[in-house]
Amino acid sequence: MNSGYEYFENDMRIIEAALKSIDREALEHLINDCEAVLRAGNKVIASGLGKNVPICDKFVGTMLSLGLNAGFLHTNSAVHGDMGMVHAGDLVIILTKSGTTTESVYLADLLQRRPGVDLWLISFKEHSVLADSMTNKLIINMEHEGDQWNIVPNNSTVLNLIILQVVAMELSKRMGLSLERDFKPNHPGGAIGAQLKNV
Repeated sequence: MNSGYEYFENDMRIIEAALKSIDREALEHLINDCEAVLRAGNKVIASGLGKNVPICDKFVGTMLSLGLNAGFLHTNSAVHGDMGMVHAGDLVIILTKSGTTTESVYLADLLQRRPGVDLWLISFKEHSVLADSMTNKLIINMEHEGDQWNIVPNNSTVLNLIILQVVAMELSKRMGLSLERDFKPNHPGGAIGAQLKNV
């Protein structure tokens, strides 16, 4: 019987291998596009379904805490009016493991027809409906989800979070953000607010 620690070690190996599989040029391209969008006064939007919803929320929360313009577009709600948040000059990152989810494919098609929108895909299949139809994509080669059936959104959501947080952290450096000028005003309360009180 495997112990929890053995599971942990195996999962770390899977996640490390998946991160190393990412095309560095594609990641750099994504960050460059996000930077250009923000410098032009537009916003970066993350869109997902199911277990990717809290991942998108975390990314957007990080961006907003840094004072960077970001938003979350629920893939389902998008077609019921929420797509109104997407304006020309914005960048939308669609998260979908398979790249074939009906709602994600439909949303991508609608956004591709919307003028001036920069569209990106983060997915785990090199070939899929979306991967084969989109120019801007970051594909992750993941061996296993880490559950007993290889189906629970487990390692895939962790990897999505890591990548999006890398994007946010790199943007904070490239945009020349200041702890006092940009971060502190957004954290007047809580432990962070107390820590930054004399900054």
